[in-house]
Amino acid sequence: MTDQTRWGIDQVQVKNKAIKYQKDLVAKAMESVVKMDQGSIEDLMTLIEAEYEQKYGDNKAKGVVL
Repeated sequence: MTDQTRWGIDQVQVKNKAIKYQKDLVAKAMESVVKMDQGSIEDLMTLIEAEYEQKYGDNKAKGVVL
């Protein structure tokens, strides 16, 4: 077990919590995707690609059909 009084432990814990939160979000999203039909999944993919381009400015998703 790691010594909880060491310097930097709190930063590691915050980082691990952030990673777990992101993984939990993906898991919840996948639960919803499993329930969707093909048209809804395609609409969702379009929205995700648009959001990705807006946040990160990459046009890698443009023209790519999954």
